[in-house]
Amino acid sequence: MYKYELINDFVKQVFIKIGCYEEDAEKGAEILLAADLRGIPSHGVLRLKDYLNLWENNRINSKANIEVEHETPSTAVVNGGNGFGIMVAPKAMSIAIEKARNVGTGWVSMNNSNHFGIAGYYSMMALKNDMIGITMTNANPLVAPTFSIDRLLGTNPIAVAIPALKQPPFIADFATTPIARGKLDVMHRNGKEAPLGFVQDKLGNPSNNPNILTEGGAILPLGGDNEHGSHKGYCLGSIVDIFSAVLSGANFGPFVPPSVAYLPVLSNSVGKGTGHFFGAIRVDAFQPSDVFKKQMDKWIETFRNATPIEGQSKVLIPGDPEREKETIYKKEGIPLLESVVNELKSISKKYDIPFLR
Repeated sequence: MYKYELINDFVKQVFIKIGCYEEDAEKGAEILLAADLRGIPSHGVLRLKDYLNLWENNRINSKANIEVEHETPSTAVVNGGNGFGIMVAPKAMSIAIEKARNVGTGWVSMNNSNHFGIAGYYSMMALKNDMIGITMTNANPLVAPTFSIDRLLGTNPIAVAIPALKQPPFIADFATTPIARGKLDVMHRNGKEAPLGFVQDKLGNPSNNPNILTEGGAILPLGGDNEHGSHKGYCLGSIVDIFSAVLSGANFGPFVPPSVAYLPVLSNSVGKGTGHFFGAIRVDAFQPSDVFKKQMDKWIETFRNATPIEGQSKVLIPGDPEREKETIYKKEGIPLLESVVNELKSISKKYDIPFLR
C-alpha cells in the first residue's frame, strides 16, 4: 500500500518537471489519484507513463491554455489547446457550472483535448453547487460496432452525479462497453483472461484474450453481442461520440487520435484532438433544492432496501463501491500493481525525482 499524499506529490512533481503550470500539475495529480482512490486503477497512475510518452513525442502541450471559441449564455465550445485532458477538462466543467449558476443550466463541448481520466470526477464537481453534473468523452477507436470487425468507436464513457440530502450522492460512471481498455490492460498484467462477450479477434470471433487489441481485435459494445443488446451499447457509444466530437469540432469515431504514443496519429483527421461534453444543471431551476434532495434520499433508500438475490448482502446504489474503496484507501493506502510501481521507479530515475519510499 502507498500513501495517497506520497503518490500525489510524486505525480505533481513529474508534471512540473515537464513544464506544466503548478496549478495544472496539482489538478492533474489529483484527478489521476482520484481514480486509484475510487478503485479504478485503469485510469489512475497507470496512465502516467502513457501521458509522458505522448509529451516526449511532442504529441501533447504541457502548458496548454484553453480558449472559448463560441458561447451563448448557457453553452460554450472550448478549445483545450492540445493539453492534458486532466488539466484542461476541469476548466471546461467550471465554465458549465458558472453558466448554470447564471441561467439554470450550462453545456460545454470541448475539442483539441486528450485523455481526461475518470469521467465521474468532472460530474462530481457540480455536486458542491447543488447541481447535477453530466460528463461524456469520446476515445481512441478500439470498439467495433455491432456486426462489424472495424474499430470505429471508443469506450466512450458517460458519468452522471446527482446530489442528495442525508444520503451520499448518486454517481454513475460507466463505459458504453463491457470493459474499458485500461481494465483489459490490468487483466493482462495480472495474467487473467477476459470474460467472453468483452472482446473479439480481428475476424470477429469471440475471444478471452485481454491483449487481443494488439493483435487487431476489438472491444465489443455494451451487451457483448446483438442477442444480448450490443446494438444498445453501440447506440450509447455513438451518442457520446456525437455530443463530444461532432458538436465540438473534435475528431470523431475512427479519427480520434490515439492516447498512446506508439500508435501513429492519422493524417486524415476530421477535427481537433479528442472531444468531451460537460453539463451542469442547477437543481433549483426545477424545484427547491432541499425538496429535490429529500426526494433523492427517498429514492436511494427505496433502492438500497430492495431485496437482494441469494448470495448478495445488499443492493448497491451507483457510487457505493467507489465510496467504500475511497474510505479504505485514504486510511490504509492505495494498492499499486507491481508493474505500475516498476514504471513509477523508471520515471523517478528518468526525471530525477525521488520515488515514493
